[in-house]
Amino acid sequence: MGFFRRDRPLHEQMAEEGGLDLGPEPSETGRGPSRLAGLMHGLADGFLTAPPDEFGNPSPLGEVGVHGVPRARRWDVVASARAELPVNEVHFSALPDGTLIVAEDVPDGSLTSLAEAIEVTLNPPYRAEAVKREDGVWAVAASRILVREFPEAEGDELELVEDGNVVIGRRLDGDLFEVDVTPL
Repeated sequence: MGFFRRDRPLHEQMAEEGGLDLGPEPSETGRGPSRLAGLMHGLADGFLTAPPDEFGNPSPLGEVGVHGVPRARRWDVVASARAELPVNEVHFSALPDGTLIVAEDVPDGSLTSLAEAIEVTLNPPYRAEAVKREDGVWAVAASRILVREFPEAEGDELELVEDGNVVIGRRLDGDLFEVDVTPL
C-alpha cells in the first residue's frame, strides 16, 4: 500500500464506524446499472447525466434539464375565450365589485366573456391582459392585485410608508389604487 492510499474508500470506512449499512455492491448482487442507463448517459453527452446517488450508483435517467432559481410566476390564471373586439390586444383591471376598468377604447360589455373566463378561477380584484389569436379566440391572463382607496392622494401614482411598510400605488379609477405593499 502506498503512503497515501487507503484499502477502502473513506465513505465506506466512515459508514462502518457509524454503524451504517451501505447495502450490497452491484458486483455482489450480480446487477450493475442497466444497459438503458448506460445508453442514456452515453447518448445524453452531459445533458441528462447526473452525479451518482448516495450509494455511488448512476441515476438511470439523470437530473432534470432545468437548473437555477425558477422565475417568479407572472400570471395566476391563463384562459381562452371567444370575443369580438376592434383591437388585437386589451388590458383591463377588475375591481372588487366586478367593475372592469379598460385601458383601450372598446365597446361596453365586450370584455364580459374574457372576464368570465378568468373569474372561473380567480375572483376580483385582478389585472388582466388579453391577446387575439385566431377565429375570435382570445388568450387572456390575469394576476391578483390589492386595491385600496386613497381619497386624498394627488396624481396617478403614490409612494408612502405606512405601519412599517412601503406602499406603492397606481391609480385605477377615482380614489382607487392598485397597490404593492412591501415590508421595510
